[in-house]
Amino acid sequence: MNRLFLRNADGADPGGSWNRGPEGTRATEGADRSHIAKTGLRLFLAVVSSLFFLFLIAFLARSQMADWLPLTEPLAPLANPWQLWVNSAFLVCSCMALQWSRMAVRQARPGPTVMGFALGGVFAIAFLAGQLWVWQQFVAWGYFVASNPANSFFYLLTGMHGLHLLGGLIAWGWIGTKLLHHVPLPQLSTSVELCAIYWHYLLGLWFVLFVLLTSTPETYETIARLCGLR
Repeated sequence: MNRLFLRNADGADPGGSWNRGPEGTRATEGADRSHIAKTGLRLFLAVVSSLFFLFLIAFLARSQMADWLPLTEPLAPLANPWQLWVNSAFLVCSCMALQWSRMAVRQARPGPTVMGFALGGVFAIAFLAGQLWVWQQFVAWGYFVASNPANSFFYLLTGMHGLHLLGGLIAWGWIGTKLLHHVPLPQLSTSVELCAIYWHYLLGLWFVLFVLLTSTPETYETIARLCGLR
């Protein structure tokens, strides 16, 4: 009888939030954790973006000095960067697989979720292996880290990108272990989604680096003038 007097004119029960069952409470807590995790990822990506922005500004400023030996000149390693194109294809496939997993987990489809997630990691590992192969080629051709400022920046930028991808693979392995132990998909939905978002970010960052590293000195000069670095 008292509950009738607690209802407002719209028929809402102000005590409803106090009388939610365990499932409603868990859903609310899950939504809160998901929001916090997404906010944390956004802040982290903002920091990473700032870091790479500073690296790229330093790259452009250094490219305007006389001792800069472009890696895109004839007979230089990036005159025909087909190895980087192959690696880019691996990273694109990795992002596509993780996006497939992301869509599947939203539809509560365990099989495609696990398959897409596994393929995403495998292609990412192939990308890192390809980058190590490119580094080995640089060393074999005599393009060492300290030989030339352009070399140093190539190793720095690709190495920093690879380290961030390696960190993502650690998270990928942790989530993958939970998938293999058949943890309920609703509990992993946010983790799979954040992993896919992080991969998409790294793909976009990689193409920025790819375009910059394979550009000509004239392009560097033009960008440096536009940025007021020359």
